[in-house]
Amino acid sequence: MQRSIFARFGNSSAAVSTLNRLSTTAAPHAKNGYATATGAGAAAATATASSTNAAAAAAAAANHSTQESGFDYEGLIDSELQKKRLDKSYRYFNNINRLAKEFPLAHRQREADKVTVWCSNDYLALSKHPEVLDAMHKTIDKYGCGAGGTRNIAGHNIPTLNLEAELATLHKKEGALVFSSCYVANDAVLSLLGQKMKDLVIFSDELNHASMIVGIKHANVKKHIFKHNDLNELEQLLQSYPKSVPKLIAFESVYSMAGSVADIEKICDLADKYGALTFLDEVHAVGLYGPHGAGVAEHCDFESHRASGIATPKTNDKGGAKTVMDRVDMITGTLGKSFGSVGGYVAASRKLIDWFRSFAPGFIFTTTLPPSVMEGATAAIRYQRCHIDLRTSQQKHTMYVKKAFHELGIPVIPNPSHIVPVLIGNADLAKQASDILINKHQIYVQAINFPTVARGTERLRITPTPGHTNDLSDILINAVDDVFNELQLPRVRDWESQGGLLGVGESGFVEEPNLWTSSQLSLTNDDLNPNVRDPIVKQLEVSSGIKQ
Repeated sequence: MQRSIFARFGNSSAAVSTLNRLSTTAAPHAKNGYATATGAGAAAATATASSTNAAAAAAAAANHSTQESGFDYEGLIDSELQKKRLDKSYRYFNNINRLAKEFPLAHRQREADKVTVWCSNDYLALSKHPEVLDAMHKTIDKYGCGAGGTRNIAGHNIPTLNLEAELATLHKKEGALVFSSCYVANDAVLSLLGQKMKDLVIFSDELNHASMIVGIKHANVKKHIFKHNDLNELEQLLQSYPKSVPKLIAFESVYSMAGSVADIEKICDLADKYGALTFLDEVHAVGLYGPHGAGVAEHCDFESHRASGIATPKTNDKGGAKTVMDRVDMITGTLGKSFGSVGGYVAASRKLIDWFRSFAPGFIFTTTLPPSVMEGATAAIRYQRCHIDLRTSQQKHTMYVKKAFHELGIPVIPNPSHIVPVLIGNADLAKQASDILINKHQIYVQAINFPTVARGTERLRITPTPGHTNDLSDILINAVDDVFNELQLPRVRDWESQGGLLGVGESGFVEEPNLWTSSQLSLTNDDLNPNVRDPIVKQLEVSSGIKQ
């Protein structure tokens, strides 16, 4: 039987190591690497010695190999995977093929085996929108599939410039920079900040995404982790440093697994008070909040932004000089969720964007997104910007599901956002619930377990879209109720008897109101400033490099 590649690699490494050590032993008559003896006798002696040495080396290597085995690579891998199987966190990927012309339907391995998708992050279903697809098709026909390399080597293109101009305008910043994903954007920006500001201190919310955690780790600077959305603790940490010390507060607007929302305005107040920069991840908020889909920061001054359209408001909703979105130094987002494409970005001041463009390895050394992908993202941003009805219908569908679950005692982790996290509290049961939904009810909802969420807080994460009508919602609601009965899963009253968890059944817990008010939900596309329909055609100098 052929031995494993890992085992062979281990033994051969040991043999090579022995041979290398033996080859460094000097011959008795060697000087400066050359033999001092001359003539045929010397040559014969050398040949004999070489043959003897080679035989000895081979024997020593064989003996060494039998005495010392190589590292057990396969054993380590098997052990780690077995741990995940035992704690029920091992993940199985479902074969889900979302149908462009029938979404939220998808088919499984067999095309006739269709399911309704209830856990997609394609929040507005723009990945299938005709205008988005048409833009991508035309770009592929004109420019082909790939980008040809990094922007430093292959240059960039009109779709890149158009997209970065649209993103900067969306967030009302001086510039934007597109990355291959928002994971890369977060890692690249945060790590660069730490590498260039050696005395930087980072203050990070404990529920920040893994990409931010990795970026902060790579920054290799002092950091403090504050309790989730606990601004009192954040202030205590901030005030322990002089204002002269560089600081950065890193947080998200909508936290994807619980649906909780940060108080961006108060965090900006603390940043101003203690001299800190702000880094805001709006990945799960862009497209869904604000009159134009710029995220929760835009939503904080909803009326000011609605009235000004794509222009910068002269005042915020409270009559002040700056909006909350103005006050945030860096905003990162994704093209792969509400905008239905793939990729990530950062929007910030002109100087910051030029800095990231010039120094961030995650930007410099990776291939640019395909032109068709960027053109599709641009089309999606333009479309959703002037269609507030996408956001309002998504919110209404979410409220419908939450209300029905509440009436049935289905434990939804309370939050003011579009995410419906149904608490299960056990990894094995969460997996069983997901399996029953897809196999019995043709509903796809992925179980969420460790390390995405803490052990004991496993859940089903449901995300309605504008396409999830009340008829589809009723089917989901009845199916989830059936699963809770079949598996005898704990309902709100059961959690309450145990003291509650994450706001479910907790005595005295006060639920936050939905971010969208009733008056905002009543708005139509005609209530937006007409300028939101204008394409952004002015390309940004900073995208190419600032000339002096």
